[in-house]
Amino acid sequence: MSDIVYITEEGLQKLKGEIDELRLVERPKISKMIAEARDKGDLSENAEYAAAKEAQGMLEMKISRLEDILSRSRVIDESKIDTSTVRILNRVKIKNRANSHVMEYQIVPESEANLKLGKIAVNSPIAMGLIGKKVGETVDIKVPSGVIPFEILSIS
Repeated sequence: MSDIVYITEEGLQKLKGEIDELRLVERPKISKMIAEARDKGDLSENAEYAAAKEAQGMLEMKISRLEDILSRSRVIDESKIDTSTVRILNRVKIKNRANSHVMEYQIVPESEANLKLGKIAVNSPIAMGLIGKKVGETVDIKVPSGVIPFEILSIS
């Protein structure tokens, strides 16, 4: 995986915090569990030891995955975002032309998407249909339930 991952400063800090938590808190906990299980004797029939070693493997895999994401991350400077067309980190107000429902979304990196907060992933069908479009344009976006026409009301 050599794809660049775009991330906000907030997302970068969250990712670094999660890696630190895993390294500095979870890793020592599991090491302690392994040591305690090892002290109980025969390792070949020690279920606690096997479980602790498996947990250690899973933790190391998760740390490795997050470090890979961190190494491929590029921070997006929000102050330099252009609002002439829809781009990542823009807030976009759109109107569903079929039912006149108005929605507002911020287009964010996949790792920061949260629909409850109005943040949609840049690789979602709606975001991909909006990227590069301008205010006033009508866009037909294919979603799982069919094709929905949207009008772009504002970009900020």
